[in-house]
Amino acid sequence: MNFDAAHSFQPDVSFDGGDLDCGNGLLLLIRRHLDPLERGQLLEIRSTETSVEEDLPAWCRMTKNELVSCTRRERQRSFLVCKGSLAERKASTPGTGRAALTGFARQAVVRLQELPAIAPAPAIAPLSVLGIGSWPRPRWMVQALHDHAETRLNEQDFQASADDAVRLAVSAQLRAGADVISDGEQRRDNYASFVGGLLGNCQLIPLTDLLPLVDDPAEFEAELRALDVPASEVRHPAVLGPISRVRPLAVHELEFAKKLTDKPIKVALPGPYLLTRTMWLECLSDRAYATREQLAADIVTVLREELHCLLAAGAALVQFDEPVLTEVVFSGPKNRRSFMCGALSGKGAIEEELEFGRMLINQVTLGVPLSRTALHVCRGNWTRDETAALSGDYRPLLGVLKSLHVGTLFLELCTPRAGEMEVLKVLGDKRIGVGVVNQKLDRIETVDEIVAKAETAISIFGKERVLLNPDCGFATFADNPLTSAAIAEEKIRAIATAAMILRDRHKI
Repeated sequence: MNFDAAHSFQPDVSFDGGDLDCGNGLLLLIRRHLDPLERGQLLEIRSTETSVEEDLPAWCRMTKNELVSCTRRERQRSFLVCKGSLAERKASTPGTGRAALTGFARQAVVRLQELPAIAPAPAIAPLSVLGIGSWPRPRWMVQALHDHAETRLNEQDFQASADDAVRLAVSAQLRAGADVISDGEQRRDNYASFVGGLLGNCQLIPLTDLLPLVDDPAEFEAELRALDVPASEVRHPAVLGPISRVRPLAVHELEFAKKLTDKPIKVALPGPYLLTRTMWLECLSDRAYATREQLAADIVTVLREELHCLLAAGAALVQFDEPVLTEVVFSGPKNRRSFMCGALSGKGAIEEELEFGRMLINQVTLGVPLSRTALHVCRGNWTRDETAALSGDYRPLLGVLKSLHVGTLFLELCTPRAGEMEVLKVLGDKRIGVGVVNQKLDRIETVDEIVAKAETAISIFGKERVLLNPDCGFATFADNPLTSAAIAEEKIRAIATAAMILRDRHKI
């Protein structure tokens, strides 16, 4: 690395990283200071750690930020990094980055002292048709998500764009004949990590920033290359201190969706086990929490508050997504790291992990009416390649699913990877949301195929316990929708047509 006598430009923001290296927290500090800047603005990083001389240029190349210059005086090194490239500097506004950082630091922490009372909501009838959650976002909405995350789009303009995207998603569901509506998760970059951008003491960072922090960077990098979406475009929550619910996670989504329809509305949230597995990374989260269990306790508090606020605001159903339960039983050896739905942390023995997940979910839903809570399980939904997702029937999960305090289970059942439906007959009186179309396939399932699948479910569970849905969401990750909005609408329409036949046949 060549060192200059002095930097040619004045930084917009500076910070001292001390002796931290890139694998021990420096990248998180860089990201925290760099994200509020506008493209073309400059960040000075001061460091006494020699390894940064090699690691920082590599990080800049990977993240497409320009390393402008470097200086050294005795042990003190100074690196000047431009967000984006210097060619964009003329369009930037001096000082906005520092102001944004100050605003972030002063953000008030709001804690709910009491949980609000649960309000009535429209009932969800047997054989109702509904999606799992996500709906393909328009290209301009995906761009708005990126621009908002990188502070190029202010909050007001972002929410206006999101409102328009929600209108399109809700209209499509209504046209198709859905009985229960979601907002299509249009405001979220993906189904789970969005929470990290809303919590106090948590920040979303690109997956590529985690390379120096994992046990086996080469293996992790290979996993990132296998994604159908560039890892630099997938953001991951980084815990910087004790987390808290400083703002609603999804109540604002519900309130806007209620303006668009009188039908029951379902809201999906990442489950507590998923969030714990996602947010707990050794050498990162343990700076704020001594153990994974302590982090999980705060996650339970956050989700419990959000659940009660959603039910108080009139959500007909709140669904917790826990796809990583299948990763526990199907992905191989203990402590093997997996990208499965964003859960990057290692895991313990299968029995211990399943019990941990069961306990966390039941703590969140304790005391809430069963009819208003649900759980979704699948085997991975980030790629259209069926061979890349996990495979295996529900037998290893039956004990957990039976003992959960939720009234409905939305289960992947259309794909052959999910095994036979008959193994689920031991699940007592829980409603079963039966996956009757595969969101990964462009082919629209025929009404006859859907009716046949639903009839099998009715013969096993009884007509009163069956709901009809796709196997999973249509666009779990904003940058990587599994299908188009047009195909998603046709699939819901096919389910709705089949449901009409079934309701008439079974007198519902």
